[in-house]
Amino acid sequence: MSHRETLTLSHEEKRALGYRVVDMLVEHFEQLPGKPVAHGSDRASLEATLREPLPEQGARPLDVLAQLERDVFGAIAHVDHPRFFAFVPGPSNFVGVMADALAAGFNVFAGTWLEASGPAQVELVVLDWLRQACGLPSSAGGLFVSGGSMANITTLAVARHVRLDDRIDGAVVYCSDQTHSSIDRGLRVLGFRDDQLCKIASDGAFRLDVVALRHAVETDRAAGRIPFCVVANAGTTNTGAIDPIPVLVDVCREEGLWLHVDGAYGAGAVLCERGRGLLDGLGRVDSLALDPHKWLFQPYEIGCVLVREERWLREAFHILPEYLQDTAEKRGEVNFCDRGIQLTRGFRALKLWMSLKVFGGAAFREALNHGFELAEVAEATVGAMPDWEVTTPAQMGIVTFRYAPDGMATEKVEWLNRGLVEEMIRDGFAMVSSTVLRRQTVLRMCTINPRATAGDVRETIQRLDAMGKGLV
Repeated sequence: MSHRETLTLSHEEKRALGYRVVDMLVEHFEQLPGKPVAHGSDRASLEATLREPLPEQGARPLDVLAQLERDVFGAIAHVDHPRFFAFVPGPSNFVGVMADALAAGFNVFAGTWLEASGPAQVELVVLDWLRQACGLPSSAGGLFVSGGSMANITTLAVARHVRLDDRIDGAVVYCSDQTHSSIDRGLRVLGFRDDQLCKIASDGAFRLDVVALRHAVETDRAAGRIPFCVVANAGTTNTGAIDPIPVLVDVCREEGLWLHVDGAYGAGAVLCERGRGLLDGLGRVDSLALDPHKWLFQPYEIGCVLVREERWLREAFHILPEYLQDTAEKRGEVNFCDRGIQLTRGFRALKLWMSLKVFGGAAFREALNHGFELAEVAEATVGAMPDWEVTTPAQMGIVTFRYAPDGMATEKVEWLNRGLVEEMIRDGFAMVSSTVLRRQTVLRMCTINPRATAGDVRETIQRLDAMGKGLV
């Protein structure tokens, strides 16, 4: 049989393909700052370019790579670009990318100890590094998942099992109006009705209002409902706001409520001293979600689940069918399939392990601090410019602001700020995003890429100013 019939390449083809892939990645990282941030394309154009019948005969690997580079990667936003300040950037790093290539190349099945004892041990080690950084007790445990959405639904499923024995009728979950939509979606998947999520208006700093929370819990109990869980934020997507975690810990313990912290964006900052001070109380929560592919600079996908008692994960998810009897845990072994939703799962821990080993914790702390400082540069730059106003101060690497010349009608201010996002995308130098705070459209910068500079931040804002004047 030929190489193609056995779905293999020759030795020479493998090396040629592999070297070209590495060259493409090196070029991507080194040339990225000089490239436009985003390349978009309309559906009709992409259909014309990429739509074809299933090929009957194969093509040369390098020809396929050339098409991929031109037609597919030529139509993306570079979320790892140093001037991608929109949404939450995915800064990534080259070591993590190589780790993902290795994990895919060795085709690691990280669901059971029998098939991946080495990778399972690496995952346990990295999880424990994060557990210690967050201040959780030695009884805590977790696993890596695809991202914050899956981390949140996993922890909510554990809370449902531990506190409600999976009987959800009348149960209520509480959060602020700034909480990520993955909570709504996760609860829906877990069988909760929309009216079982109580969204409480945030306070003036966009944090969960504890007085209003206590009132809502009291009102629901009086009506015969079952308050059972509070979701707090450790760095909201909109403004980087952190809910008052120490106070919420006390409230939840008094009221017998589960406290989950959605730290998908911000909790990774606990690795640096500044972040640790802002995230006080994190070690006392019942469960936590955080995303290393955000502020810990990993390529997608890697989210993290941590719960206060490791056994809760197994109690919620362990099932042993007869066809897996050979994988049953022996003393000290860990089957991560018994801790979450996935049986088939990849070796996500490798990229974070390799990155921390290669660069070291000190480099990560410096990179985290850099993100804080760049947001403060943005705030100071906007604050010194006429016609602009800071709408929320720099916190957790996020600042929001808007273009609002004196005397301009509200409707036009709204139109201008939405239009500035589109103008910036067309310009290609940088990218910011918009959101709505207190019914006002504002611009938002998230400055966590360690390869972004203060000059990048200032130039982006100066261009926004010039674009605003042009639109007026």
